[in-house]
Amino acid sequence: MERSQPVSGSATDRIDAARSEQYRFLSRMFSAAPNAATLQGIAQLKGDQTALGQAFDALARQADGADPRLVEREFFELFIGVGRGELLPYASFYLTGFLNERPLADLRRDLIALGVARAEGRHEPEDHIALLFEVMADMADGTLPVSAEQQADFFRQHIAPWAAQFMDDLAVAPSARLYRPLAEIGRLVVDIESRAFALAA
Repeated sequence: MERSQPVSGSATDRIDAARSEQYRFLSRMFSAAPNAATLQGIAQLKGDQTALGQAFDALARQADGADPRLVEREFFELFIGVGRGELLPYASFYLTGFLNERPLADLRRDLIALGVARAEGRHEPEDHIALLFEVMADMADGTLPVSAEQQADFFRQHIAPWAAQFMDDLAVAPSARLYRPLAEIGRLVVDIESRAFALAA
């Protein structure tokens, strides 16, 4: 799908572009372990004095000089494992204690309504945190042409009830190194979005 471009340079456009970039970055980090080039790019990130900026600085420090093989091993231990990883990044698991439960069915219904289909070659259930963040990124940058109300509804139903707890669990997971500051970034993004959607309601 071709990604649409902002029609103006308004403050709203810039905010939505930043939101999309943050969601897309998190989605990619939760989809697969970053390779050497990605780690080098992360190491160059510079945050500001906000809590989110400081979290990006911490991630950059962790990525600086990180061994891609060790990061790949970290990703495996956290999210894949032998049998299962330390964490299961799925809405169904966090909301019901089991995979492939009602939250997944509800999500699939809403994705169909949005015209979103699972990409070829992706086999994980759609309620994986990476796919949910990817949908939010596409909503924010206009790839998915939806209203602000539709964005808020999707976030409230499919992300807000569990994503913050997932980030808290990731922050204390035994194997988390690079992913510990990433968990803080994810927690802050979810919190900022929750507050923004609440103010707009």
